[in-house]
Amino acid sequence: MRKQYRPAFKAQIVLDILKEEKTLAQLAAEHGIHPNQLRQWKNQALEGLPAVFADDHKATRTLEAAQERERTELYAEIGRLTTQLAWLKKKSGIEPV
Repeated sequence: MRKQYRPAFKAQIVLDILKEEKTLAQLAAEHGIHPNQLRQWKNQALEGLPAVFADDHKATRTLEAAQERERTELYAEIGRLTTQLAWLKKKSGIEPV
């Protein structure tokens, strides 16, 4: 089974790498992690860094738009079901004409 590390641990290691107080080899030896793995974590962090400063409102607007579409679809379904129910009641004789 592969060892899995928590995101907070990875972030702390990447911060240590970026501080450049110790070499990558030193940090790898300290934590018992292969240097290539540390390089990969550093690259992932640097690639994801621009997203930290991205437009947060865009994600919110996208979510709100999706919710509005879903709400519209649900109201349309309620309308269809209400119409079907009324028709079935009329045809079955449950509801007087």
